[in-house]
Amino acid sequence: MRTYAGHSTAEASNELYRRNLAKGQTGLSIAFDLPTQTGYDPDHVLARGEVGRVGVPVCHLGDMRRLLKDIPLERMNTSMTINATAMWLLALYQVVAEEQGADVARLSGTTQNDIVKEYLSRGTHVFPPGPSLRLTTDVIAYTVTHIPKWNPINICSYHLQEAGATPVQEIAYAMSTAVAVLDAVRDSGQVPPERFGDVVARISFFVNAGVRFVEEMCKMRAFTRIWDRITRERYGVEDPRQRRFRYGVQVNSLGLTEAQPENNVQRIVLEMLAVTLSKDARARAVQLPAWNEALGLPRPWDQQWSLRIQQVLAHESDLLEYDDLFAGSHVVEAKTAELAEGAWAEIERIQEMGGAMAAVESGYLKSRLVASHAERRARIESGEEKIVGVNCFESTEPNPLTADLDTAVMTVDPAVEAQVVASLHRWRETRDEDRAQRALAELKRAAAGEVNLMPATLECARAGVTTGEWAWALRDVFGEYRAPTGVSSAPVAVPAEEGSALAAVRAKAEATAAELGCGRLRLLVGKPGLDGHSNGAEQIAVRARDAGFEVVYQGIRLTPEQIVSAAVAEDVHCVGLSILSGSHAELVPDVLDRLRRAGAGDVPVIVGGIIPPADAEALRSIGVAAVFTPKDFGITEIVGRIVDEIRTANKLDPLEVPA
Repeated sequence: MRTYAGHSTAEASNELYRRNLAKGQTGLSIAFDLPTQTGYDPDHVLARGEVGRVGVPVCHLGDMRRLLKDIPLERMNTSMTINATAMWLLALYQVVAEEQGADVARLSGTTQNDIVKEYLSRGTHVFPPGPSLRLTTDVIAYTVTHIPKWNPINICSYHLQEAGATPVQEIAYAMSTAVAVLDAVRDSGQVPPERFGDVVARISFFVNAGVRFVEEMCKMRAFTRIWDRITRERYGVEDPRQRRFRYGVQVNSLGLTEAQPENNVQRIVLEMLAVTLSKDARARAVQLPAWNEALGLPRPWDQQWSLRIQQVLAHESDLLEYDDLFAGSHVVEAKTAELAEGAWAEIERIQEMGGAMAAVESGYLKSRLVASHAERRARIESGEEKIVGVNCFESTEPNPLTADLDTAVMTVDPAVEAQVVASLHRWRETRDEDRAQRALAELKRAAAGEVNLMPATLECARAGVTTGEWAWALRDVFGEYRAPTGVSSAPVAVPAEEGSALAAVRAKAEATAAELGCGRLRLLVGKPGLDGHSNGAEQIAVRARDAGFEVVYQGIRLTPEQIVSAAVAEDVHCVGLSILSGSHAELVPDVLDRLRRAGAGDVPVIVGGIIPPADAEALRSIGVAAVFTPKDFGITEIVGRIVDEIRTANKLDPLEVPA
């Protein structure tokens, strides 16, 4: 039982962890901030506004020491949500454990280390697929020998569902990732064939549980069935204990609503039941989001509420005391078989393409997820898929939980970033610089060859190298990678049929373009900073395209300077910024200022993301034309508003065309 936590600084997060453990939490789940996840030090330009916001900044060994102070790592099970820099954070963790006097062979926990889903959904990838797979492989080979209780990879279908995956896609893409990883470990020759069963036994999964209870439960049974088949048939693993499908769950965050957020509590409970009721496919670990995550960063009290939900189920109810309640159910068996068959067919299709990595590079996987997500959004907007409090039963009494929105979520003090940067500079000034540079040189030499990179990474950790320095050394050898966006190849999800809302918006866009004397309206969709959750940006881009816009979308991880440069070069009529990490207060004013200095101050700027009301008002007061948050679920309406803002900015009369 754990809650995903970390914020501000190593010291503040350590205090939070120790408080949660005292409340009955039985493991740690560490959230790292975006600079740490993407291999930047906090003084890098892209880290501006992102330090300590969605997790804890860990810049070097000193930060990891403070993060884990007075927490006995030999007795702790620690999950670290880290991918591109997983090897680095594991090395820091191991060195701190050694300093505590722990037996490294007894350490237990998990590094997420699943890079495929980063290309598809979370966006914290750094290196190209080939080198990324090598880093994953090296971590697995190292831990099997040196940290045998560690789960070196946690293959995450969770984030695939967040990006729009159907249950069939979630199973198929996760299993295809597992096959790519296991094939790479096997082919590397780092693990003797007789020990390959040990590798298979350490593969773990991190799965999403949505609110469609029966379908989600059957999905888990199908996962179990397919994993058993793959490990037995493809890898010849005979020991059933090594073939066990070991998975943890974070229940669905995509379905949490800003409107009537109290409804999120019953959604969370239903989703937890889907992965606990069925004993034959029960999760080994569960972490629950907080009811207010669609509003902002949960407070410690909100996290405690989520922990108590699990504790009531485990200690008050009798749900965990019986054999599988669904054994023999014709309904459950039929649905499980349907999902398993569909997933197996998709797995075979991906293998025919050359496997998961090839399907990433071709853009196939991303385009399918963008399309699935667009189809889901279309069902919600049409009312076919009902979301209580959002598109039905919208009337509500005043909510005492959100009466004071300024205190309903936690905020990170902007001064924290300066403190972290100053601490980083002190660290660099006091370390043994010669040893640090020798360690980095050895890391580059190892990366240019074929040896396991974990020993060189451990020396970097001990020598005081920083997160950004470790990652830049590897960037110098491997290069960086910009993943396909999936936008240009996504099919039309909402046709502009005569009389439809999209047809009306399209007509308004065409009329506006004609009045402005251009072929089509041009919209730049930009993601400044390090926030890689691009689902919303992609859906706006696709719908605007279908409404007749020319859309400029360059993907994630852009500086304000790059966004403004593209806006001016493409002569766009509107700039749309998508930020979910909380860095809007820093980055949006920078974009506005740069547009004005570039002579494009009359181009309207709109912003979307998880933005508290007070922040939204502040953004509008400095010139942002419109702010959209998760409660604004109507994408066609948003695109219509974009046309309106373009007309207002260009002093055109309102059009009598309903949107």
